[in-house]
Amino acid sequence: MSTIDLPAETTGPDQDRPRAIASPRSAGDRRFRRITGASGSLSLVLMAVIAIFLLVNGWQALDVAGGSFFTTFEWKTKSEPTEFGVAAMLYGTAVVALIALATAVPIAVSAALFINEIAPRRFRGFLTGLVDLLAAIPSLIYGIWGLKYLQPQLFSTFDWVADWLGGFHPLSADQRVFGGSLLMCGLVVSLMVIPITTSVVREVFAQAPPYEREGALALGATRWGMIRTVVLPFGRGGIIGGSMLGLGRALGETIAVALILSPSYKIVTQLLEPGGATVASTIAIEFPEATPFGVSALMAAGLALFLITLAVNMVASFVVSKSRSGKGVEI
Repeated sequence: MSTIDLPAETTGPDQDRPRAIASPRSAGDRRFRRITGASGSLSLVLMAVIAIFLLVNGWQALDVAGGSFFTTFEWKTKSEPTEFGVAAMLYGTAVVALIALATAVPIAVSAALFINEIAPRRFRGFLTGLVDLLAAIPSLIYGIWGLKYLQPQLFSTFDWVADWLGGFHPLSADQRVFGGSLLMCGLVVSLMVIPITTSVVREVFAQAPPYEREGALALGATRWGMIRTVVLPFGRGGIIGGSMLGLGRALGETIAVALILSPSYKIVTQLLEPGGATVASTIAIEFPEATPFGVSALMAAGLALFLITLAVNMVASFVVSKSRSGKGVEI
């Protein structure tokens, strides 16, 4: 009996694997890859230049302070002997950012779900544009509004919180003077974080696979059931990414915090009490009258904030890349 020899590529364990089809790139594709590659490389170069600039200009202060730069609470650079460090400022920066995130993220996710899933289609474009416009409002406007309107309006609320929740130390208040507190700053900064986070989360929710949405509804799921089992799991990476983008805004917010917060270089554990400091607001307040050595100390503080922000964004990028929405839709 004669046998038929099969081609070599159709035999063996790899016969069921799809063949790799390679096509030569066109001149336009090659130019596009070079341009995008150069743009990405330029971003990394700019980050490295900023880090080197801050390190070089802040080295004098870092050399004088040594390791105590990250553990000292005081900020005295104009008198001798100098005593300065970023411990209190890093604490205030973290507290304001966490308060802003805790307030903004639930509101942003709810707003994104409302725009994508509940609002009538004819209003979705208007609401999306409105959110984007809110993100474009200068922080100075938010700061003035928070100082002149929001802060007086919240005094009675803060007084009620101190009466009923004062047993929890962070929400207690001895002086009952609620202006210029870390909590007030966090609430104002959250207003600037909400539009940015909402925009990112809404875009990701909109990419949830329509066949999974329709399949869930066809199997009898309610609208909320479909959102809970399809949209939210798919958008987990977008929620994290939007939150981290908002965190970057909160960590670096300057003018609004400088207008509202009563500067004091100490650890303020009672969030309703006035006082506290952040890195960005301290740089803005101290820079105009700083001595040459004081400028070096402020540059060192800026370097610390830069490294913290970079580390947060790197962690967020890793988490998003591991999520489903970060990998794209698989069909």
